[in-house]
Amino acid sequence: MRLDDWYAHCGMVATPAGGVACVDIGEGPAAVFVHGIVVHGLLWRGVVDRVRDLRRCVVIDLPGHGATIAGPDQDLSLPALAGLVEAVCGSLGLDRIDLVGNDTGGAVCQVLAARHPERIRTLTLTNCDSDDNLPPPAFRAATERARRGRYAPALDRMAADPERARSASGLGCGLERPEELDGETLEALLAPLATPGATRAIERLVVSLRAEDLVAAGPGLAALTAPALIVWGTGDVFFEPAWAHRLAALIPGARPVVELEGARLYLPLERAPELAGLLRELWTGEPGAPGGYAAQRLTSRPSHPASRE
Repeated sequence: MRLDDWYAHCGMVATPAGGVACVDIGEGPAAVFVHGIVVHGLLWRGVVDRVRDLRRCVVIDLPGHGATIAGPDQDLSLPALAGLVEAVCGSLGLDRIDLVGNDTGGAVCQVLAARHPERIRTLTLTNCDSDDNLPPPAFRAATERARRGRYAPALDRMAADPERARSASGLGCGLERPEELDGETLEALLAPLATPGATRAIERLVVSLRAEDLVAAGPGLAALTAPALIVWGTGDVFFEPAWAHRLAALIPGARPVVELEGARLYLPLERAPELAGLLRELWTGEPGAPGGYAAQRLTSRPSHPASRE
């Protein structure tokens, strides 16, 4: 899907906490996609393009990310972010949803699913915070910088330098093959960071994330019977596969974990064909979809990066 096609389906949804930017595209029952910190809804472009014939795909930009502006006093904690996703669903008239999350967005999805299990048709989690692994060890130094007001300037420097963004000190730390990310997609991922106040809002969101809020979702997840798919990149420096298996053991409706060999945090961007195949199989119940669940453990690499679409 071309970038102009993607943005042609982007609009603003009114909620009590303010406007939330969403891409709304496709037909059928609703699926809601939630990204993590620093990136925005564009992370899901390749996946959405491959499932839009099955689902009405609603892709949310969290506050301070993409085109969603964070209010100066807006609550950016996990419970508040889950409430924001819930409010978007209410404004759009979405009742039961397929909920899909990555990174911090996966934590938001867990809180929402624990709070409203009756609204979850299926839950899909890719590499994300879980239980008390928030922040993960590899991100604790960044969290401390955020507390000191030093994380936003680092994001500003990254946004101004695409090569820095492509490196291990930028978005590259979450990419399996950062050198293959096309310039147009990289520029589109970085552009919202130049919006006035965006990096300070992200910094404030990072400081607002508390492990106890995610731990509190545990009992609700332990009672969640909706089918759950957990897809995990094994090369992620932030979230080891052991956390995926702990999630699968916690959620009664979870299938065995599907591991994508070598994939990293931003697997929805780089491994879109495989993730989309798994989602299609989960949603249709038809085994053998390309890249589908029947593989159990996937080791193949896509012939070209999904970001080049």
